[in-house]
Amino acid sequence: MRSGFDKQLTELNREMISMGSLCENAIAMSAKALLDGDTALAKKVSELSAQIERKERDIESMCLKLLLQQQPVAKDLRIISSALKMVTDMERIGHQSSDIAEIISLANISAGGDTRYIHDMALSVIKMVTDSIDAFVKKDAATAKSVILYDDVVDDYFDKIKLALIELFSKSGTDGEQTLDLLMIAKYFERIGDHAVNIAKWVLFSITGRHEETLA
Repeated sequence: MRSGFDKQLTELNREMISMGSLCENAIAMSAKALLDGDTALAKKVSELSAQIERKERDIESMCLKLLLQQQPVAKDLRIISSALKMVTDMERIGHQSSDIAEIISLANISAGGDTRYIHDMALSVIKMVTDSIDAFVKKDAATAKSVILYDDVVDDYFDKIKLALIELFSKSGTDGEQTLDLLMIAKYFERIGDHAVNIAKWVLFSITGRHEETLA
């Protein structure tokens, strides 16, 4: 009985890794579309977002089956309930990556030299998502805590981008609407970092049974 349950938990881990990988790809693709001004690539992000939504439903179904058909002990319940919470944040990451791509597609914009930090910010949030999922699978509290702390790096990039865009906005001949679009994109990346922090907090709950308040 227990061996069957452990096998299903292993499958849950694989599905979580798969969903995390889709999220990483969505973030990376939206960032590349922005830097290259590639609207065709941007339009493909919505397809990834749809895959992430389907994966969320599959994992939710898997978790409910584990709860209903098995007899999980307290630690197992924490793992399953944490997975249910984590996929919600991962779905939001996919959705916000799609929102970034939509802005690029509709406004036909790209990041210039004054917003070079956007690329570094995107790489940072990808790292946070990767590490948070890895921490869940490996039950690694130290890595989960490092994700929470690393959010300061993303926030610092956001502040730098805001300053760069304010300076850009003050120059004559600047496209104000495009500047605001770039600020909105940076804000979406910042929110993706917040969702990665939420995931890391649920990882800690799955390990320790203690939970900090998640970010909205």
